[in-house]
Amino acid sequence: MRRFTADDACLLLARLRERTPLVQRLTNAVVTNFTANALLAIGAAPAMTDIPIEADQFAHIASATLVNLGTPHAEQRAGTPWVLDPVAVGVLSVRTQLAADLLAYAPTAVPGNASEVITLTGLGRGGRGVDSVDTAEQALDAAGQLADRFGCVVAISGATDSVTDGIDVIRLSNGHSYLTQVTGGGCALGAITAALLAVGDDRLVATAAATAVYTIAAERAAVGDGGPGSFAVAFLDALASVDTAAIRASIAIS
Repeated sequence: MRRFTADDACLLLARLRERTPLVQRLTNAVVTNFTANALLAIGAAPAMTDIPIEADQFAHIASATLVNLGTPHAEQRAGTPWVLDPVAVGVLSVRTQLAADLLAYAPTAVPGNASEVITLTGLGRGGRGVDSVDTAEQALDAAGQLADRFGCVVAISGATDSVTDGIDVIRLSNGHSYLTQVTGGGCALGAITAALLAVGDDRLVATAAATAVYTIAAERAAVGDGGPGSFAVAFLDALASVDTAAIRASIAIS
């Protein structure tokens, strides 16, 4: 069994900030600004090239690609790591079928909540909009099936996040509930995952590192007496300032 440690997350975060990977984001209009700012804050470079012909050309330049089901196109791949974010699958028919079609193109990583992950295997009907009605542990078998079938890493968000490649499971217990009260909280994690996959050699470790760095930043941003509004601003600051010391002091691996 592969081990995941604080040192793994520290190394990949340092590498990201050194290399500034260019992340092509195909996402929905609601979260475009927030996810772009999250990438800039952590040290990556965002790009929003989504015109089909240009996106195909740009995919050869980008370090990694995020396909969020707001505006996905199968043409936008070029052998670089890519992330499929199956937002609200099961609830809406068009994106549910689209997610199933896109899985055939073997995404590098699939982050989602428990209900979304279960739905991708055909075993569930989705959650309540973008909210899950299942737990990460309940979705673990489904995540393993997806990982085995499509050769991807699946990251299930929850009170304890679970990241698996179908063989090993990494559980991380950082984060804060305010992430669920800010538009783009989950979508930005998909973007950060793409950025760390661009600089990582091990897709399981890189996906887990993205979850760890992201949720630790959320904890740091939530300190104080503010609410979701001030958290959204503080979260970008926390992504920019999270460092080796913060990761080693806070990471909760189980």
